[in-house]
Amino acid sequence: MKTVVKELLKGRSGAFAENEVKDLLHAYGIATTKYQVVQKESDLKALSLGYPVALKVCSAEILHKTDVGGVKLDIRNLEELTASFRAFRKKFPIENLLVDQMAEKGVEIIVGLVQDPTFGLSIMCGIGGIFTELYKDVSFRVVPIDVYDAVHMVEELKGKKLLEEFRGIKASKQLVVDLVVKVSKLGQDLIEHLDQMDLNPVFVYEKSICVVDAKLIVKQT
Repeated sequence: MKTVVKELLKGRSGAFAENEVKDLLHAYGIATTKYQVVQKESDLKALSLGYPVALKVCSAEILHKTDVGGVKLDIRNLEELTASFRAFRKKFPIENLLVDQMAEKGVEIIVGLVQDPTFGLSIMCGIGGIFTELYKDVSFRVVPIDVYDAVHMVEELKGKKLLEEFRGIKASKQLVVDLVVKVSKLGQDLIEHLDQMDLNPVFVYEKSICVVDAKLIVKQT
């Protein structure tokens, strides 16, 4: 198991903060948005991110950030960011905050891991965005999987045409396959600890992929 995984899991149970999940993804070669954790207002001037950015509450205790008003999108400059930071500090006085560089929208997919009571740790992928709830367009396999399995998972999706230059949309199906294989490897390494992981949304482009939001929960010890 990778050193970064061992360090993150040491004495931990329950949910992880978003920056911790993204650090873990980076250890497996999975690209995410650029982000920096900030604690005080003076940290904002030292940011090395390009605008627009998002401001998020960043806490293992707050899994559903949007539900508590913990996400502000499309912040265009330092003045707007400072105002949003001050408002968040009143609402979340002791939590870390995350400044997340906004990603250009691509084809949205979701990828996740879940402990199934019958089959054990399973991996899923599906078409995301507004179609997630409407079509429930997802496929599942039991971890671990190989490239052959990942290809078939993607081929099973009704919305796979979005990854095949449908109406000129540029998005790489091969990069989705690569991502699913990497997530399976992560799941295999954490199989004794992991309860669930959710990468949603993931933006797929012609030559790259970007995980925008990520949640992870490990089993209670």
